[in-house]
Amino acid sequence: MAIEVTDSNFDEVVLKSDKPVLIDFWAEWCGPCRMVGPIVEEMSGEYEGKAVIGKLNVDENPEVTVKYGIRSIPALLYFKNGQVVDRQVGAVPKGTLASKLEAQLG
Repeated sequence: MAIEVTDSNFDEVVLKSDKPVLIDFWAEWCGPCRMVGPIVEEMSGEYEGKAVIGKLNVDENPEVTVKYGIRSIPALLYFKNGQVVDRQVGAVPKGTLASKLEAQLG
């Protein structure tokens, strides 16, 4: 199960993580987000213990959304050591998301 990330727990969950982190920025009304959501959930199970995978609702968490310049969703940001190391905007196949995450695990 992907972790629910919010403005209040973002620093703790994402920036202080000792593992690579993938955050899915999404919203209820976003059609492509509904396509990516199940993929993110699936990956959270597959990478359990190896990476942190979370979802952040942009409508409910404007602080983080603005801080990272999220203008189009779905936007998936990859973090390592508290820094954004990669990003993917738009609905893409699972393989694309997984290969970007794999690159951070090495």
